[in-house]
Amino acid sequence: MYSQIMTKYSKCLLVIILAFLLQSCGIYSFTGADTGDAKSFQVNYFTNSAILVEPGLDRDFTIALQDLIQNQTNLELVTSNGDLVYEGEIIEYRIAPTTATANNTAAQNRLTIGVKVNFYNKKKEDDDFEQNFTFFFDFEGSALLSGSTKQTAFDEIFERLTQDIFNASLANW
Repeated sequence: MYSQIMTKYSKCLLVIILAFLLQSCGIYSFTGADTGDAKSFQVNYFTNSAILVEPGLDRDFTIALQDLIQNQTNLELVTSNGDLVYEGEIIEYRIAPTTATANNTAAQNRLTIGVKVNFYNKKKEDDDFEQNFTFFFDFEGSALLSGSTKQTAFDEIFERLTQDIFNASLANW
């Protein structure tokens, strides 16, 4: 009987302590996002101005950036008058060999995608920036950049680029 009462009081005490701890820590974002007073964001269409143009790359990248920001913040996605505005262009889409075989053929190729981003924070203009971001994906020299290889490359590159853009604009590390 005594142990049941102590267990009950221990649980109540634990809940009270946790409530005070959470209250004192405030709201914490596990992504480190500092959205300040912003309530909304917009991602304008990233045009593809690279020398080599991959159809649909501009649309896919724009959607990937929108999705990442939606998933890592509580901001509302809007089409105009956003508190935070992302815009820019794809400035690089390049495939180049990275290593060669004894027969002077590519043993490995590298797809590099670069984007120029203009970020505007209407609530805190000191945070505005224009910056280039680049990332790459290596694949076998004998493989064609199509089908699942291309999709894997885009997924990995977009994940890194969008996270780097997010960190530069909103991460408060």
